[in-house]
Amino acid sequence: GGQPRNVQPFSDEDASIETMSHCSGFSDPASFTEDGPEVDEEATQEDLEYKLKGFIDLTLDKSAKTRQAALESLKNAFSSKILYEFIMERRMTLTDSIERCVKKGKSDEQCAAAGLACLLCVQLGSGIESEEIFKTLGPVLKKIVCDGAASIQARQACATCLGICCFIVTDDITELYSTMECLENIFTKAYQKDRDTNGVSSTHNTVLHISALLAWTLLLTICPMNEVKKKIEMHLHKLPSLLSCDDVNMRIAAGETLALLFELARETDADFFYEDMELLTEKLRALATDGNKHRAKVDKRKQRSVFRDVLRAVEERDFPTETVKFGPERMYIDCWVKKQTYDTFKEILGSGMQYHLQSNDFLRNVFELGPPVMLDAATLKTMKISRFERHLYNSAAFKARTKARSKCRDKRADVGEFF
Repeated sequence: GGQPRNVQPFSDEDASIETMSHCSGFSDPASFTEDGPEVDEEATQEDLEYKLKGFIDLTLDKSAKTRQAALESLKNAFSSKILYEFIMERRMTLTDSIERCVKKGKSDEQCAAAGLACLLCVQLGSGIESEEIFKTLGPVLKKIVCDGAASIQARQACATCLGICCFIVTDDITELYSTMECLENIFTKAYQKDRDTNGVSSTHNTVLHISALLAWTLLLTICPMNEVKKKIEMHLHKLPSLLSCDDVNMRIAAGETLALLFELARETDADFFYEDMELLTEKLRALATDGNKHRAKVDKRKQRSVFRDVLRAVEERDFPTETVKFGPERMYIDCWVKKQTYDTFKEILGSGMQYHLQSNDFLRNVFELGPPVMLDAATLKTMKISRFERHLYNSAAFKARTKARSKCRDKRADVGEFF
């Protein structure tokens, strides 16, 4: 009984084969083949559900490796397709498995279980079923987050899970405040880092502080305005101290949180005034133009890019609008609140984010996209250009680009202009 079984993990290949027909109403036009064979939808769906039932059973296996592999396979499946009805029938079994793995598993298993709990709530949306799941898992997640003896990775995963699940399900304002307080107790310890005699411990906990700060910031976006004002007063003058942290990810998390706090503060009060504005903008400008040689080039590039946007937000109340494309639709991210929400769910869903934006009712409500756009296979086929046309277009674009670049590189092209 204790020997690990050979678990065939759920892969992206499975997702592409099995969801092509099942979710054809929402698929990206580019994913359709022009003359592909018809797929038996019912058979592929039954095959998929049979596989998933097997993975659910394996989350109770005696082998830790087998349990973790099963959890990871379920995560891949939940992030790559909508399985609402399948999950609804088995939500209590899944909740019990996740609870057991978080309570009794080791670090990697706890992380996988926490990730699966997030996806479970994303699949079910903000209904009574998700509330029941959170009532069961919430206390367990809080206990791990606050347990100094638990691994940092497990506490980090549970902090993220706590924030996301609370964001999805909580109608109870006291539960929202309680969860935010739990996360505050974690990341505010980073404020005392300079005064902490045990510097090694502080550095070790930085990843946990980052996750707790980002999860707390996500929950702040759904707080009532009077609570938002209290939190701004409490944290706005302390957060700039984190901009001096050695960890680039903590500096970025603190910078983005500051930009979001300023955005919320100006929404609540058009005449909002920050006393130490000059000192703060000086710090942000230094980070936006950081040239320290002892820092990695990749870190510096990433930091400068983020802090240019943060500086614009704080100084000029400006946000560089981003466009997210999914299928035939477009979504514009035009504020820090929306960016924070999008980044959080993208981290959880990974490559499945675009698919969920197309077909997940909960996410479409969060981003105000309206009901899913239903497109049948025939419509999608007409939207897609043929392979030959695409080849001609790419070839012409390549020639034009080469010609333009050659002109710029060839100094002789400018000779005639001067003589």
